[in-house]
Amino acid sequence: MKILFVHQNFPGQFLHLAPEMARRGHDVLALTDAGNKRQSTVRTLRYKHDAMRIDPAQTRLGRNYTTLSDRGVSCARACLQLRDKEGYYPDVIFGHSGWGETLFLKEIWPKATMIVYAEFYYRGSGADVGFDTEFAPYGFDQVMIAQGRAAHLGQALVHADAGLSPTQWQASTYPDPLRRMIRVIHDGVDTEVAAPNAAASVTLPNGQMLRAGDEVLTFVNRNLEPYRGYHIFMRSLPAILSARPNAQVVIVGGDEVSYGAAPKDAKGWKETILAEVADRIDPARVHFMGKVPYPVFVNTLQISRAHAYLTYPFVLSWSMIEAMAAGCLVVGSRTAPVEEVLHHAKTGLLVDFFDVKAWSDTLIDALADPAKYQPLRKAARDFAIQNYDLKTICLPRMVAFVESFAPRQGA
Repeated sequence: MKILFVHQNFPGQFLHLAPEMARRGHDVLALTDAGNKRQSTVRTLRYKHDAMRIDPAQTRLGRNYTTLSDRGVSCARACLQLRDKEGYYPDVIFGHSGWGETLFLKEIWPKATMIVYAEFYYRGSGADVGFDTEFAPYGFDQVMIAQGRAAHLGQALVHADAGLSPTQWQASTYPDPLRRMIRVIHDGVDTEVAAPNAAASVTLPNGQMLRAGDEVLTFVNRNLEPYRGYHIFMRSLPAILSARPNAQVVIVGGDEVSYGAAPKDAKGWKETILAEVADRIDPARVHFMGKVPYPVFVNTLQISRAHAYLTYPFVLSWSMIEAMAAGCLVVGSRTAPVEEVLHHAKTGLLVDFFDVKAWSDTLIDALADPAKYQPLRKAARDFAIQNYDLKTICLPRMVAFVESFAPRQGA
C-alpha cells in the first residue's frame, strides 16, 4: 500500500507505526509542518502554514474552527501539489485530527481510505471542562466554548472511513454515532526499555546521585501544570517531607503550557505553585529536572519508590503506563482515564484528585514501607506487558488495523 501519515508534529503517535509499515514493504510517506524539526527514518515532506490573523471580537466561538480549518487548507494545498506535480495517490491516509490537517484531504484523494487518530472530543461536561474550577471559571460560556472546540473533530471523523483512539475512555468522549467508527488500540509501550533496573541511577542538577533503593518520590509530565495535577502534588509535599526526612523528590517536566491556560501573572505554573509552598519545603530535597532525554526519564522511573500521576479527565499520558512497565508503585488520581489502567490495590493505588491530605498520607505510607507494595509493583508491570506492550500487543494490532484497509485486488 501507499500510506500517507499526517501529523503537524510527526512522528507523534506514529513514532513506531510508520517505520514498521515501511519495514513491512509499504510505500510510506509523512507530511508535517515546516516548523517541525523532529527527524524520522520515514521519508517526510513539510508543508508551510502561515497562520491567519484573527479578530477575537468577530469570530467568538468560531475562532478555534477558523484557526484549525485554516491549517487544514494549508495541508490540503500541499497535498494538491503532491498529487498534481508528483502524481501521488495514497491508498490510506492516517492523520491526527486534532489540528485540522485531515479536514479536506478527502477532497484531494476521494478514493483513499481516511483514518483519523481520534484522541479526544471536547465536551461541555463530563471531562476536563468544569473539573477544576480553581483555575478556570465554569458556566454557560465555558460549555459553549467547549462545544465549539469540538466542531473540527466531528467534521474530521464524519469525512473519514475510520477512527482510532488509544483508550476506551478517550473514545467514549465522542458522540455515539461517531464512537461507532472508532477502534481502540493503544500506541504501546516498549516494556523492554521501560523495565525495572536495580542498577539505575540519576544525577540531579546539584550533582547528587540517587539510586534504585533510595527513598525517592517521582512526578513526571511533559509540562508542570494543573491539567496534570502539579498543584495538588506540590501541596502534598510539606507533609510528606516532614514525615519522611530522608525522602528526595524528583520532578520532571517543562514550564510551558500543554493544556489549559497559562497563569495570569508573568510566571509559569511551576513558579506560581511553588511559591505557595516554598516556605514549607526544603529546596535541597525537591529537585526540578526540567525536560530530560528519554533514557534519563526511564532511569527516573527505575529509581522511584513511589510515583505520583494525576490528570484531569483528559488524555492519558504515555508516562503513566511507562511507569507501570518500569515497576513503579503508581499512585494515581481517581479520574476516568487513570481508572481504566490503574486498578486500586491491584496494580497501584488511587486517590481522589483534590484530596491533598490523602495524597500526603498515601505517598508517606508508600515511601515508608516499600516491601508492603512490592506485589503491586509486579502486578503493574505484568498488566502493562499483557495489555500495552509495544512489540507483542499494540504494534501488531495497529499494523493489522491499517492493513485491513488494503485495496482489494482488481479494485
